[in-house]
Amino acid sequence: MRRELRAVHALVHRDLLRLSCQHTHTALMLIQPVLYLFVLGGGLAALIPESRLGVGYQAYLFPGMLMMTVQTPAIMVGIRLITDRQSGYLRELLMAPVRRSTLLLGNCAGGTLVAAVQGAVLLALAGAVGLPYDPVLLALLLAGMVLASFTITALSLALAVTLGRPEVFHMLLGLVMMPLLFLSGGFFPLHALPSWAQTLAAVNPLAYGVDLLRRSIELRVPDHVAATGIAWFGRQPPLPLEAAALLVTGAVALLWAAHRFGRPE
Repeated sequence: MRRELRAVHALVHRDLLRLSCQHTHTALMLIQPVLYLFVLGGGLAALIPESRLGVGYQAYLFPGMLMMTVQTPAIMVGIRLITDRQSGYLRELLMAPVRRSTLLLGNCAGGTLVAAVQGAVLLALAGAVGLPYDPVLLALLLAGMVLASFTITALSLALAVTLGRPEVFHMLLGLVMMPLLFLSGGFFPLHALPSWAQTLAAVNPLAYGVDLLRRSIELRVPDHVAATGIAWFGRQPPLPLEAAALLVTGAVALLWAAHRFGRPE
């Protein structure tokens, strides 16, 4: 067990070292959600009345931008796994006297932590959209980002070990990532969508992540009651049930990835 934990720690440490050395790359990934938040959010705030959303548009947009911030580094874990396989680095890792599932768990833990750290940087802008720097609120938002980061990272790894070819992986991401982001409720209320789009949103993990963050804000800031998000049969599920659904999705994806990754090549 100690050897397996050391392998996980080594892979997490590798990801943290990569994050600390790639300042420009990290800054560029943060620019897009910041621009959306202040340029798009600032422009549309004057056009969209607060009565339609329950809060100002920038405050409504903030959970979606947090989710956008964590999704990119989480998805990069799957891309990096395919790149490591092609470069031969993965073959060297497989020579370590640990289980293959341990190596996959280390990649997932490292990706989750890096994504949550980048999300925490954007979390520092909460005051700019009218949210208080309440320690409990910040802790809830950080916990929600960690949970969402884990699920997205696990799904990315499941795709990476299933597809194997980087061209197919990139093509699939190009086809589904923007629709998933727009169906997350991060930009506009889900109840404004057609019924078929609401059905797609109900199976979108990003939508659960955004809803988790938005409802965490409502718990600590009662006057920030935004428009409802995910609905099951016309009713909003309880917050713990949404968190459990996100956790189960990530766990199932990671188990599937471990099963595929454990096959000898």
